[in-house]
Amino acid sequence: MTRAPAGPRGAVPRTRILACALIALGLLCPPAQAQSGAFGAFLQSLWPQAQTLGISRKVFDETTRGLEPDLSLPDLVIPGRVDAPPPQPEFVQTPADYLKESALARLAEHGRGLAQTHAATLARIEREFGVPGAVVLAIWGRETDYGRFRLTRDALRVLATQAYTGRRKDMFRNEFLMALKLIEDGLVRRAEMKSSWGGAMGLTQFLPSEFYRHAVDFDGDGRADLFGSVPDALASAARQLAAKGWQRGGRWGYEVRVPPGFDCTLGVPESVRPVRAWLAHGLVPVYPRTLDAEALAQEASVLQPEGRLGPAFLTPKNYFVLKDYNFSDLYVLFVGNLSDRIAGGGPFRQSWTKSGQLRTGQVEDMQRRLAARGLYADKVDGKAGMKTRAAIGQYQKAHGLPLDCWPSTVVLDHLRSGRR
Repeated sequence: MTRAPAGPRGAVPRTRILACALIALGLLCPPAQAQSGAFGAFLQSLWPQAQTLGISRKVFDETTRGLEPDLSLPDLVIPGRVDAPPPQPEFVQTPADYLKESALARLAEHGRGLAQTHAATLARIEREFGVPGAVVLAIWGRETDYGRFRLTRDALRVLATQAYTGRRKDMFRNEFLMALKLIEDGLVRRAEMKSSWGGAMGLTQFLPSEFYRHAVDFDGDGRADLFGSVPDALASAARQLAAKGWQRGGRWGYEVRVPPGFDCTLGVPESVRPVRAWLAHGLVPVYPRTLDAEALAQEASVLQPEGRLGPAFLTPKNYFVLKDYNFSDLYVLFVGNLSDRIAGGGPFRQSWTKSGQLRTGQVEDMQRRLAARGLYADKVDGKAGMKTRAAIGQYQKAHGLPLDCWPSTVVLDHLRSGRR
């Protein structure tokens, strides 16, 4: 599970405006002792929890000594910060940017070669876990470019920083403690612990808690090595997908064409029908394929990442299993299409159309305004996912605006106008 690394912007913002107001938080501003004191006190407050997990005082002290927060990370909550690092590309890039044909074609070509190299391992993985080899290869390709992308962040520093001042403190506090336990139990060497900005490690990007739940010694050397063993990393990814509910023999999704006038507000996970019912509703697979009775009976929802403006997909259970691996529709589409190509399939048949989208703060504003009107009940997170797009469509229908379920400045300006 990875979160694409953000480019470093420096631990201290270029401007010193508001810096002194943050000294009390221990986040910015010299002297260094102010920063170290608050952060160090936070780390020491974790000792009782670490002790209950069986982490020794020796390991705790050795691993926390000298740690400083990494303020170049995205997704931090720092009052007054005016030059925050860029957020996750899965949530700020358009589909056309994220799903670049050149990247998918390059990874597919290399992936097909790896499918031959690791054919016996991949066949065994599918027998034992029910996950196709092409799918775990695609995860490996997307996460670390088949191991060619070297992660450089210190995982303990990342996890400690996110636990200290990230948006998901409780989750990262647990992950930091589990990382210490990995070291205590001798399962991971401290020097190996390089990660993404979200603290995920290894060839297929596992958080520390996922290592404990899903890591597999698949090459039989007595150690689950997610950093250097391709069989271990791929089998562990498959085991995680199986634990999340991967349906053996099922596809991740189907690209489809929707009929003219299709109601894009139906594109939410809760709007579920058997595949045969969607086809009867006028949706047509873009690739000629014969679906057997089991596939036709499988329940699915409709995904339109660009609303009515771009490609559409039928998304069965396995789609959402992949999304649980990395909570992003674009990530799943990347991995799904890449796995198809590795297995002999082709690119997306329909073109992505949008060249830009609203900034995170604008989407947050839109979500709050939609929620105030009773149209949106999910998190205000600045991410224009399925439920946000459907709420936009409901608003467009209620106010006679063109229906496309896409977060545009036209819709935002209309919301801000206060018109009822």
